[in-house]
Amino acid sequence: MSINIVIVEDNAKVAKALSGKVELDERFKVKWIACNGKELLELLKEDHALDIILMDIYMPEMDGIAATEAVKRLYPQLKVVMSTIFDEEEVLLRAIIAGANGYLLKDEKPARIHQAMEDVLNGGAPMSAGIANKALILIRAASPTLEATSGIDYKLTKRQVEILEQLSVGRSYQNIANNLTISPATVRKHIENIYQRLQVHNKVEAVQLARKNRLI
Repeated sequence: MSINIVIVEDNAKVAKALSGKVELDERFKVKWIACNGKELLELLKEDHALDIILMDIYMPEMDGIAATEAVKRLYPQLKVVMSTIFDEEEVLLRAIIAGANGYLLKDEKPARIHQAMEDVLNGGAPMSAGIANKALILIRAASPTLEATSGIDYKLTKRQVEILEQLSVGRSYQNIANNLTISPATVRKHIENIYQRLQVHNKVEAVQLARKNRLI
């Protein structure tokens, strides 16, 4: 069964090139190309049976940030990966807040785009390498929500630390399972135990606390 992709891009030449990259892998099918967020939302009213939206940011009428916010409000099951030539910190932060599931630069090679789409479907948050570094800088620069508590022994196992390290670079549960040769269900159980031991509620908090206390 094909994985249905929608490309939202106002530059027809770029949209065609990106579509060509996507469809080099026969698993992926470009269902539509929309020229802006407004057109995307009109298309989704008629049919939202798709899997991933590759979303440009700077577009007329409705840009990618506003479109992502609308998609996540109306169709929360859809995965949105920003596709852009820009990597400014402010834009990255706005995209994350809007609900983007990933953030790729348009000059990525086809294999990286295919891997990113696979990752996002498996629960990951794929980012181009430079983007990931900027995201970490933004997290570190933000007002701390978790205070460092030097000296506390959280009693994490070696395996739990390994999983935290994988989470810190945006690996999906399936990727972690493959890398550590364990099942996704085992990964999920380890993560539940990590949350309990660190007294946190999500991956971002877990990674922040682990970094502050030099657990990873």
